Amino acid sequence: MKVIVLDTAAQIGEEVGKIFVDQVNAKPDSVLGLATGMSPVPTYDYMAKEYAAGNVSFKNVTTFNLDEYCDLPKSDKNSFYSFMVDNLFSRTDVDLNKVNFIDGNAEEKAECERYEKAIENAGGIDLQLLGIGTNGHIGFNEPADEFTQHTYKVKLTDSTIASNQKFFGDVPMPRYAMTMGIGSIMKAKKIVLIATGESKAKAAYAMIKGEVSPSCPASVLQNHEDAVIFLDKEAAKLL
Repeated sequence: MKVIVLDTAAQIGEEVGKIFVDQVNAKPDSVLGLATGMSPVPTYDYMAKEYAAGNVSFKNVTTFNLDEYCDLPKSDKNSFYSFMVDNLFSRTDVDLNKVNFIDGNAEEKAECERYEKAIENAGGIDLQLLGIGTNGHIGFNEPADEFTQHTYKVKLTDSTIASNQKFFGDVPMPRYAMTMGIGSIMKAKKIVLIATGESKAKAAYAMIKGEVSPSCPASVLQNHEDAVIFLDKEAAKLL
C-alpha cells in the first residue's frame, strides 16, 4: 500500500485524474472501475477537462461501477447511474453501450451472478477507483464479521444512511443496495482510493495502520499488490 498525502482535494483530483488519463492513453480499451460520492468528483472534473482539451479519448473504455441503490429507478436523479452521467459520461465520449451497472431492481442472485460474469468477460478491471466511508466501508461493503467475496445485496447501516440522506432531501433514501464484494474489488489490477476531510481521519488510520479486519473493510487493501491511497492533510491527521 502506497500512501500519498496532498494539501487539498483539488490536488488529489488532478493527481488521480492523471492516473486515469495515463491508463487510458496507454491502453485505450481499458476496463475502469468507477465510484460515486463526493470524493471522486474532482477526478472526474480533471478527466472531463483533459477530454475537452483533446488529450484523451474514452470512447473505447469499458466501465463498471461499484454499486447501485435498490428500489430506485435508474432514471432517478439520486441513482448512481445519474450521478455518473452528470459528472463524467455526459462530459466525455464514454460509450454508454460500454457502461456497466448493477441493476438494483433485479432479482438478487441472477443479477449478482450476471455482473460478476460481465466483469470476467471484459478481462477484469484494470484500474479501480474507490472512496471510503466514515466507518471504513468501500463500495457498500459495510463493517462485518467476515470479508464479502462477490457482488451481493446489502442492508445499509445507519451511519451510511445518515451520510447519504442529505442527497435525497426530504425523501427517505433506499435502505438496500447491491455492491461489488471485497473479493471482486481486490481482483482489480490497480486500485486508487481517495479520502478527504477530517471526517475520514479515523477510517483512514484504521485502513492504513490498523489490523486487516472486516470491521474496517478498507483495511483489506493492505493485502493488494498495487493499491495507492490519496489523502488530504485533514484525512491524514491521525497518521
